[in-house]
Amino acid sequence: MAETKVVVLDYGFGNVRSAVRALERVGATVELTADFDTALAADGLVVPGVGAFAACMAGLRAVRGDWIVDRRLAGGRPVLGICVGMQVLFAEGVEHGEYAEGLGEWPGVVDRLEAEVVPHMGWSTVSVPEGSRLFAGLEDERFYFVHSYAARTFPLAETVDASRFAPPLVTWAEHGGPFVAAVENGPLAATQFHPEKSGDAGAALLSHWIATVKDHR
Repeated sequence: MAETKVVVLDYGFGNVRSAVRALERVGATVELTADFDTALAADGLVVPGVGAFAACMAGLRAVRGDWIVDRRLAGGRPVLGICVGMQVLFAEGVEHGEYAEGLGEWPGVVDRLEAEVVPHMGWSTVSVPEGSRLFAGLEDERFYFVHSYAARTFPLAETVDASRFAPPLVTWAEHGGPFVAAVENGPLAATQFHPEKSGDAGAALLSHWIATVKDHR
């Protein structure tokens, strides 16, 4: 069987080494790079992210990551965003009252969690929608979160044009209120938590994502 080639986009933000190791452990052939052509050609692309929304967007644009994501999705090529790598897929982020433009794959705003304790750090359960492939058999598992910001609404769930892709499957979690924990939207998937830090459950989720990547080859 042909190997599954995955690029972890190296744009200066994210737990890139741990993501590489986690993907290798579930059978992918992984390259850590910011090379435009290599990222476009890979079977799957992982966009990690740690830090501030605006800074991550600046880093992505510096390596033309915005173009890479857009072109891959236009061709139905799988992309997985992790943590801030998920947040930047939304239209905009708000930190300390300042707006930053995101990639705009989904409408909506990423802003600060409304909770007594921020950041949200540790293991949490999630509420999984029916039909999820990423979370198949993992509905009762806990995943590891470290974040102060999140998308607390998902308006596309009600307005999506189903002529291009099936309606998004949105997984939710709670910390001072509901927030988006993961999204499955055709070739585009993302998690607010860190699957590479989520033990066996995270490894299983990455295995499921690799299976979806193979479907798109």
